[in-house]
Amino acid sequence: MKWDLTYLFPTLDAYEAAYALTLDLIEKFASYKGKLGNETDFRDYYLLHKEMQKTGYRVYQYASLLSDLNKKDSQNAARLQKVQIAFAKFQQQVAFEEPELIALGENKVLSFVNRYPELAEFKFNFEKLFHRQEHILDDRSEQLLANYTQLSASGSGLYSSLSVADIENQDVMLDSGDIVQISNSNYRAYIQKSRNPKERKDIFEAVFSYYDIHKHTYASIYKTVLDADHALMKARKYPTCLESYLFNNQIPTDVYYSLTNVARKNTQAIKKYLDLRKKALHLEEYHTYDRFLDLAQSDKEYEFSEAKQLFFESIKSFPADFQEKAAEVLKDGFVDVYEQPGKRTGAYSSSMPDTHPFILLNYSKTLADVFTVVHEAGHSMHSLYAMEKQPSALQDYTIFVAEVASTFNEHNLLDYFIQSSKATKSEKIMLLQRAIDDILATFYRQTLFAIYELEAHKLIESNQPITADQLSKIMIDLYQEFYGLDITKEEVKQYVWAYIPHLFYYPFYVYQYATSFAASLKIYEDIKNQVPGAFDRYIGLLQSGGSDYPVKQLQKAGVDLTKEDAFQAVVKRLTDLVNQLAIELE
Repeated sequence: MKWDLTYLFPTLDAYEAAYALTLDLIEKFASYKGKLGNETDFRDYYLLHKEMQKTGYRVYQYASLLSDLNKKDSQNAARLQKVQIAFAKFQQQVAFEEPELIALGENKVLSFVNRYPELAEFKFNFEKLFHRQEHILDDRSEQLLANYTQLSASGSGLYSSLSVADIENQDVMLDSGDIVQISNSNYRAYIQKSRNPKERKDIFEAVFSYYDIHKHTYASIYKTVLDADHALMKARKYPTCLESYLFNNQIPTDVYYSLTNVARKNTQAIKKYLDLRKKALHLEEYHTYDRFLDLAQSDKEYEFSEAKQLFFESIKSFPADFQEKAAEVLKDGFVDVYEQPGKRTGAYSSSMPDTHPFILLNYSKTLADVFTVVHEAGHSMHSLYAMEKQPSALQDYTIFVAEVASTFNEHNLLDYFIQSSKATKSEKIMLLQRAIDDILATFYRQTLFAIYELEAHKLIESNQPITADQLSKIMIDLYQEFYGLDITKEEVKQYVWAYIPHLFYYPFYVYQYATSFAASLKIYEDIKNQVPGAFDRYIGLLQSGGSDYPVKQLQKAGVDLTKEDAFQAVVKRLTDLVNQLAIELE
């Protein structure tokens, strides 16, 4: 149940040889400066890009995966840093490319592409380039920005060092007398099993007190992320940081604001749900970490093999090819299952062009972990479908559609749990809670974080100070607005902004969990209701990879996120589920 990275390179020597070849490839790119107007050089330059995709990206993935298996291993860290330095140089070497293409003009560039079939896969990328040409600078300026690539990305590296490599997990004595080490990966499971409010508080604070202790450092690190975004926004002449992230993929800002507006105006069902939970759990006061408590009790643990089997059974009514891909992505050697010292926290699917995806888990046998398995499997299946139909340059789908396949699998698994058994009252309550918690976590919580990001970036855009107190205040206000909870009573919860790695690694990423959730729910409902052509349209979306703009891809799949209806559907589903839960709890 560990990764077999020999799939990428059979030995470290083979990796080192590929790394050396990557360095040679990177050196060659600069020799084409000033030559792209010659169609033969143009062709050779982009064939060199294809070679870089084939070799360099595999080198990067290998170093990254190996590092994630043990962040405490200095050799792994050094290997990854060497690759990151090489790719920073790669950005510098090709900095001339976009200004030179802009100078050539769209007609000439596309005429070259049309003349050479082997370059056809780059056509859409060129179209996207000319879409954003007003934000591309002259050659000298692009070179200058490229020189700062590594520095501008330092915030995420610092965050990783502080939050993973240097973190010191605390021990907590449970009511049973057992002393356990609490980590980011296991604290939810321990809280879920606890019946003592003080024990839950101790477990929660064992994790979040770290962010309190280092709050000023985290604020400084986050400021480097905001500063980098703001500097690039100004350099490329975008009106706001938000638009700098949305423009390239033609995502209207209306999508972002419609999402946040719908979520902010429809929090009644959330507050009703929390009230139901407080009463059902007989709590004097409700805390954010109480969300991990089950309304109905179950000590059942799910082995990883059982999680896979549940997934496979849940998709038996889908076409054989869909089932085959589900089995393929969870094959032994491509999933690293259990937590281990130094291993990166959380879960993800990692894929590169023409390469079998890898899944990282920190599996602790809970029902939530079962859903994580099908979630990450969805990402990997998306990659396989894209690889099946798209050339290398068009396999990488945008973040905006990335969460559709993953949450689709979750919707389906949930329905399978509900429909496949003669559920008792307790089981119905558990499944309803799961469905509601899924909407709160994926749609509302991520939208809350999206608003936080927007507000934090507005601070930097208006030259306001970025401090731990400022960042905490945004979170305190949002938790009051969304949940009706005063998180200052929990003392350390207000530092949740430092706990969320995506805010440091991938600015303006998290809102796409919510948009993808809304899209996948609509697609899933159409398939469940046997709308003609719905499944074919869904597979068409997965197969399209990165071959079109994401909003258009979703429209072809039957979802229009430029309209509020798609988001209102999530609100309605949550309201219905909470009302149904209220009946069951009576």
